[in-house]
Amino acid sequence: MKKNLLFLSILALSIACGGVKKTQKAVNTGNYSNAINTSLVNLSKNKDKKSNQPYIVLLEEAFKKNTKRELQRIDFLENDENPAHFEEIYKAYTALHQIQERIKPLLPLRLYDEGRNASFAFNDYQDAILDSKDDLSDYLYDNASELLLSARNKVDFRQAFDDFTYLNEINPGYEDTKLKMEEAYEKGLDYVRVDMINDTDQIIPARLEEELLNFDIYGLNDLWTRYHNNPQADIAYDYAMELALKEIIISPEQVSEKQIIKERQVKDGYKYAINSDGNVLKDSLGNKIKVDKFKTVKCNFYQFTQLKTAQVSGLVRFTDLRNKQQLSSYPLSSEFIFEHNYANYDGDKRALEDDLIPLLQLGAVPFPSNEQMVYDAGEDMKMRLKTILDRQQFNAR
Repeated sequence: MKKNLLFLSILALSIACGGVKKTQKAVNTGNYSNAINTSLVNLSKNKDKKSNQPYIVLLEEAFKKNTKRELQRIDFLENDENPAHFEEIYKAYTALHQIQERIKPLLPLRLYDEGRNASFAFNDYQDAILDSKDDLSDYLYDNASELLLSARNKVDFRQAFDDFTYLNEINPGYEDTKLKMEEAYEKGLDYVRVDMINDTDQIIPARLEEELLNFDIYGLNDLWTRYHNNPQADIAYDYAMELALKEIIISPEQVSEKQIIKERQVKDGYKYAINSDGNVLKDSLGNKIKVDKFKTVKCNFYQFTQLKTAQVSGLVRFTDLRNKQQLSSYPLSSEFIFEHNYANYDGDKRALEDDLIPLLQLGAVPFPSNEQMVYDAGEDMKMRLKTILDRQQFNAR
């Protein structure tokens, strides 16, 4: 036990020292944010722990050096007077403020060997953050608005949308950002006209067709593509998607029979044990000793299997409506198997294994209709179609 405790203590000390050395290296190489984060994580767990004392020193040093470097960088960017720097300035002030807010709840941080509290020269960045956010907001709004007016393709509209979205995140309610963001989104969308073609000699269940063309159920993670199975006259469609069902094969209803002959040794009463002289043996209390009797029982087990299958195959094709060129095509297929087992027997049921007994409680059931078989095959087809839709990429233009 003592050896184990000693080993665990040495291991814990090694890990702690390794963390401190890495943090010191981060400070020495100018990776102040990493050093600050590591120190704060350790101190937030237990700031009074003796082994965490080095993190207080490192946090104090990293904070001071990081603040100095960032303020110098901000000063340089502000003197450059380039609007393209507004975002970096805003983010820098925000980061400095957030670091201070993470340190404050831990104060005071006592350095026992030095007999003092760690010192942090906090600044008030509120006005700087607000001013830089205003500058950035004006810059983003003007740029995105100009791009929205001069856009020549969907890529431009999408860039304008991204800028308006970012602006709405940092400064909600700024001017008419929300309206322009919606406008940019609508103009940046790719519209896909969807046609379903039945090239089979069978009727496709209306419910299956409705679900295949209901794109809301697919949960597509595609911001810029909208599918319409009922094309609208006022929309200029960019692409066409053709879902063509080529073949539906439904097998005949089949019932197969399999006979299995089972044998087993089962108990069949008892008899008295006798010795070589033919006398009945008794136990120490004078009771006659009983011995189980066994006999072989047989049973004919008849297993019936109802089977019916449906196979649906087709093709999904995407076409660029501007140049009438095919973009891609994917085979689409699905199968549904209806199988039902039941059984009966002739003979002694005790000869059957336990896993066969439940089948004796079952009987024949009606076969699904052809329409139901096709619909059930379509359930798997919907998942395959979703995979195709997730894979398909349209090039914005």
